[in-house]
Amino acid sequence: MDRSQKSRRTAATLVCAGALLAPLAGCGGGPFDIVPVSGVVKYDDGSAIPSDDFRLKFVPQMESPDGVNFPRVATAMVNASGDFDQATTHKYGDGLVRGRHKVYLKIGQGPGGKPLVPADYLDAEKTPLTIDTAEGRRFEISVPKP
Repeated sequence: MDRSQKSRRTAATLVCAGALLAPLAGCGGGPFDIVPVSGVVKYDDGSAIPSDDFRLKFVPQMESPDGVNFPRVATAMVNASGDFDQATTHKYGDGLVRGRHKVYLKIGQGPGGKPLVPADYLDAEKTPLTIDTAEGRRFEISVPKP
């Protein structure tokens, strides 16, 4: 076998190995369990937040187990009735990392530029909202009116 045939064979072997290993790398949950969640977000009086759609952000409150892998912030779209059921951490609808999360809203302004929720509920650091996926998978999240 000449040198160019060896080079082609080595390249082909590397491509095949890469194709086989690719699914093992990348967007998996790493050392974290991912659990599906759903729920509803409403004002604390039970009324719907008057927005066609907005997002919830879930900020994991757990540490990295190895200093290399860190839990990702997840997102869920909320519909006009306040329901969400496709929380996404890595791929659409996979769920949340198991454990405690701070929850904040990504939502626009109401009529006349008035806020729809208090400012603290829009801030990842200040939000008082928390959930724990160890305590359930369906969440009822209440937000005070501004």
